[in-house]
Amino acid sequence: MKPFVHLDGLVAPMDRANVDTDAIIPKQFLKSIRRSGFGPNAFDEWRYLDRGEPGVDCTNRPLNPDFVLNQARYQGASVLLARENFGCGSSREHAPWALEDYGFRVIIAPSFADIFFNNCFKNGILPIVLGADVVDRLFTATAAAEGYTLAVDLPAQTVTTPAGEVIPFEVDAERKHRLLNGLDDIALTLQLTDQIKAYEARRKADAPWLFV
Repeated sequence: MKPFVHLDGLVAPMDRANVDTDAIIPKQFLKSIRRSGFGPNAFDEWRYLDRGEPGVDCTNRPLNPDFVLNQARYQGASVLLARENFGCGSSREHAPWALEDYGFRVIIAPSFADIFFNNCFKNGILPIVLGADVVDRLFTATAAAEGYTLAVDLPAQTVTTPAGEVIPFEVDAERKHRLLNGLDDIALTLQLTDQIKAYEARRKADAPWLFV
């Protein structure tokens, strides 16, 4: 996965609580286990006026003009501002796949569903928990200024506003290490290749009949 260190990103506000994973990527798109290609169908039922199906080109599908991500001012956003309990519902890992493929690298909310929160770190997305009052202020600032951006610094664990306000956030040290170095579960395992090969060699010597 792509490492995450710093990001200066346009903010898109999703002013809804309890956004579940079926809204993020509807169930009909769960047939593929490839991590890429889900971006065009992120928030499919809110984003389009028709029903999306796997393999259908989204280029000419009618857009819902009332959906926030379809507004011109939020095109190219890489920071998603959300409300409490974001990512609730089923545990589908396709949800962070879709968000990352859409272009989001940071999600800021007062709280997240636990499984979704963990899956974000495994797929190159930084979920940041901030107090509800801070999130409220960011929603107000985003609405007031077109082109509102935030600077996210993972090493320093800070979010900086255009006005220069520095907002600290907490992140688990191991998850921080994984994001900074772009290490998913497979990459972490591959770091132990030498030890795995040494174990296999010892095991083959101790119990050769298992390898016949």
